[in-house]
Amino acid sequence: MGFGQILVLLAVALVLFFVFRAVRIVRQGWEYTVESFGRYTRTLKPGLTFLIPFYERIGHKVNMRERVIDVPSQEVITKDNAMVTADAVVFIQVIDPRKAAYEVNNLDHAIQNLCLTNVRTVVGSMDLDEVLSRRDEINARLLTVIDRATDSWGTKVTRIEIKDLSPPADITQAMNKQMKAEREKRADILMAEGHKQSQILKAEGEKQSAVREAEGRREAAFLDAEAREREAEAEAKATTMVSQAIAKGDVNAINYFVAQDYVKAFEKLATSPNQKTLIVPAELSSLAGTLAGIKTLIEGGTTPSGKGGK
Repeated sequence: MGFGQILVLLAVALVLFFVFRAVRIVRQGWEYTVESFGRYTRTLKPGLTFLIPFYERIGHKVNMRERVIDVPSQEVITKDNAMVTADAVVFIQVIDPRKAAYEVNNLDHAIQNLCLTNVRTVVGSMDLDEVLSRRDEINARLLTVIDRATDSWGTKVTRIEIKDLSPPADITQAMNKQMKAEREKRADILMAEGHKQSQILKAEGEKQSAVREAEGRREAAFLDAEAREREAEAEAKATTMVSQAIAKGDVNAINYFVAQDYVKAFEKLATSPNQKTLIVPAELSSLAGTLAGIKTLIEGGTTPSGKGGK
């Protein structure tokens, strides 16, 4: 191999070396910072780009996608001196790769420690009952504080979630007993309310029944009084007609009143509880004839002598 060929090979190798140092391909979801003699100069976007060999170099490869950072569990003392174990996850996304690369050393570690301290601060300012029942409020307060702190690092905290809040075993047992007592109390209250409603409905039903019964008695009394009134009117009408017949000298009219008393006396005799034998008088047939004549007198409106009334 001649000297000229060696020079050609060296030239080709040098060109390939410069091309390899100058050409950069940035993957989607990443951005690269470019440094010139150690000083930041620009940021490379996803795609094909070129650098000046020996003058520019890649400084940091920054992940621009949303990422999740686990916050280790820690024991936190609440406002009422109860110990709880809390851990969380935080979702972050880099907005400015220059700040994320040069304004903080180890971004993930910094955010993780920032979350740890703020979890202690927020949880420690609340009572145990508030910590266990207001998890959304804790998440909102942590998000506000941490997002404000990471703004200078070119990073956006999209959300933070408390994964677990575990009180000590003795407090958990006490809470279970309290929950059981509360449920039994609610059950007793519901049973008492049901019994109360049952008694109210029963009393209301008895009241309605008494009212209906009173209305029925009143209606029956009204009908009975009306019947007695009509009976009295009929009796008065019969008495008037018989009296008129007596005034005109009809003997059958006189027998009407005698027959009434006779029938009543015979009725008492027949219905007497001590009466075992009943003797029917022979005059009963004549009595029936007298009553039939009086009935004809009343219904026909005639006088006992058989002449029509005027």
